[in-house]
Amino acid sequence: MRFVSAWCDIPNTCALAYRLRGVQHRYDQRLALDLPAWEVRAGSVTAVVGPSGAGKSTLLRLLALLEPPSAGEVISRPAGPPLAPGQVTLVYQRPLLLRTSVYENAALGLRLRGKRGRLPAVDALLERLSLMRQARRPVASLSGGEQQRVALARALALGPEVLLLDEPTANLDPAHVALVEEIIRERQQDTGMTVVWVTHNLFQARRISSELLVLWEGRPLAAGSTEAVFAAPGSPEAQAFLRGERIW
Repeated sequence: MRFVSAWCDIPNTCALAYRLRGVQHRYDQRLALDLPAWEVRAGSVTAVVGPSGAGKSTLLRLLALLEPPSAGEVISRPAGPPLAPGQVTLVYQRPLLLRTSVYENAALGLRLRGKRGRLPAVDALLERLSLMRQARRPVASLSGGEQQRVALARALALGPEVLLLDEPTANLDPAHVALVEEIIRERQQDTGMTVVWVTHNLFQARRISSELLVLWEGRPLAAGSTEAVFAAPGSPEAQAFLRGERIW
């Protein structure tokens, strides 16, 4: 079965961020992902949903160019030069942070690129993410939700062409969930970056995305425009999942 994001009415005329063909990925003998065909439009917001163990985080690692697939191809920017690792940023569900201050964690990516002194982009992001008051505090003293926001500030400060998000609001209260969604939406609209957002929250997926991929046991149950998939999932399993029912 061929799954292609339904974003362009005229085939082969719109820019793609990724084209996946015959992708399989294994850990030892376990097949973690089996994705025959999938495309991500450049400048789109795509939500990836599915139960735990469905292959969502594995897919993000492949898109982040952290490891090649066991089989098949992950082609970035098929119509142009491939994405370089520095143009793709992955924000993990459990942030990888240094034992230093909030500010220096948020500035880390820019420091590695040679930026010194006070960084206006970092200041603006910490202010926007309600973290400026904690800027001098050690990051270890923050809550899990605050640490997630620090990791997001660090990612956005780099101005990535592709932003990959693994449950970035999992530990946030509703007000900060709304804030993070708003900031990412604004940045995506302002810069045209491509966003692939893994979430367990079906309501969030419907709010933030124009395209949707539903995974189950590493395989696609449905893909296409978000509204079209919710309206007609295409299989009893996908329909059950999107209704919040157990299918495993």
